[in-house]
Amino acid sequence: MSGVVPRSVPWSLCPQAALAGARGVFTDIDDTLTREGTIEAAALRSLQALAAAGLPVVAITGRPLGWSQAFARDWPVRAIVAENGAVALVRQDDAVLTEFVQDAATRQTNAAQLRRVAERVLREVPGATLARDSAGRATDIAIDHSEFAHLDEAAIARVVGLMEAEGMVATVSSIHVNGWFGRHSKLTAAQWMLQRLFGRTLASELPHWVYVGDSTNDQPMFQAFPLSVGVANLRRFAAQLQHWPAYITEGERGSGFAEVAAALLQARATAVPGSG
Repeated sequence: MSGVVPRSVPWSLCPQAALAGARGVFTDIDDTLTREGTIEAAALRSLQALAAAGLPVVAITGRPLGWSQAFARDWPVRAIVAENGAVALVRQDDAVLTEFVQDAATRQTNAAQLRRVAERVLREVPGATLARDSAGRATDIAIDHSEFAHLDEAAIARVVGLMEAEGMVATVSSIHVNGWFGRHSKLTAAQWMLQRLFGRTLASELPHWVYVGDSTNDQPMFQAFPLSVGVANLRRFAAQLQHWPAYITEGERGSGFAEVAAALLQARATAVPGSG
């Protein structure tokens, strides 16, 4: 039953064999690596340590393309997929490549529809405001509910309902309600990046990749990944969760991500060579 007793077990109880077999990490950004939009020091150190150990990290976020560009360049990650799977920023040598799921004509057609739906939401939901990062968005709209503005649960549900009535996909993160046209998602983003970066399929490697998240929009990832982990602040969404991650950390946000990284690095260091 959702929202009553978490089905997650402590991350510290994850079997050593599963940890030793991990090949990389997919992670959310907001309130998983960051606090109030800034990456926490423990999370940044963990990203650096994972990269040094040869465990690639791909971040998948609802944040916009424009917001993500600097972090794709500066953080030690293989890629950042922004706008919930719509656009990837891929590290290649000293460059960062921008690649879209949808072609330019589709994006142009959708842009007019996105503006129209945004105007409707702002008109029909009292207190609704566009996210401050909206200028950097290429394929979606975002309504602020907890970053610089506040919407209660009823208003959030109203925003989601309006978006869905317009034929959009709508998800709720820890800070925004995001809406877009298309079939992309955080899960398709993971599938895309594993093929794009490594030439392999996610379906055959699911047990070997960790996913870390913090909010209700991470539920499809929690459901799909055997090694799914929620940082401890996920518990504030207990009443809205239908799918809990397999594991949950003791620490919140960047400290929780650091717990995940530390366990993976320890398992990798102590594994028998060739066993993974």
